[in-house]
Amino acid sequence: MTTGADYQVELEIFEGPLDLLLHLIKEQELDIYDIPIAQITDQYLRYLQMMKDLNINIAGEFLVMAATLIFIKSRMLLPVEVVEEGEEGEDPRQDLVSQLLEHEKFKKAASLLHDRQVVALSIWPRGDEEFEEEEKEAVSVNVFDLIRAFHRIVERYQENIVMEVQHEEVSLEQKLTELRSLLMLQREVLFSSFLRKAVSRLHLVITFFALLEMARLGEVRLMQSMAFDDIRIVAC
Repeated sequence: MTTGADYQVELEIFEGPLDLLLHLIKEQELDIYDIPIAQITDQYLRYLQMMKDLNINIAGEFLVMAATLIFIKSRMLLPVEVVEEGEEGEDPRQDLVSQLLEHEKFKKAASLLHDRQVVALSIWPRGDEEFEEEEKEAVSVNVFDLIRAFHRIVERYQENIVMEVQHEEVSLEQKLTELRSLLMLQREVLFSSFLRKAVSRLHLVITFFALLEMARLGEVRLMQSMAFDDIRIVAC
């Protein structure tokens, strides 16, 4: 028997905690110099819970960042320290902002060095093919967009489930073969429609891992026309 617990993804091969924070800041168009720490902390912890629900093995650095955010949040609740008359003490967010700015600078530099490969803010690799005309307005999906979209699908599945077959067998190799065969027949598949065919939560989880693996290998591009749209799986 194969269980969902047998499969885990090491998220650090994709992105790290600073990438997640930058993703949240960009997504909500927040001021990186004046981060609403309570809001960001709650959203960051929500993502960690989603990763846990999806059997993603959370690297220690993600947990360290969670502890850091909670500590900063607690300090922000304290009265502002006055160092000298008319001057406030150091902002508890200062070190975090410096880390984010440095990381963002590194990502932007990497994008210039890699020419067409846009890596700023955790974007999936595209491969060497030119985009077709209708794809030029689309944007690449990052791992955090994928986690959120998949988590929504799993939640809907659990709400609508009537009976689920127990002790079924399903493998990562089986799902990889299934997805590759489908993309040979049709070059593009909607993320939601493909996952809708899954017969159990286990099938959903293994399908998700298969998609992550194919994206990592550069076999597929993951695209969106705009934020929160359905994700398109496009064969490379």
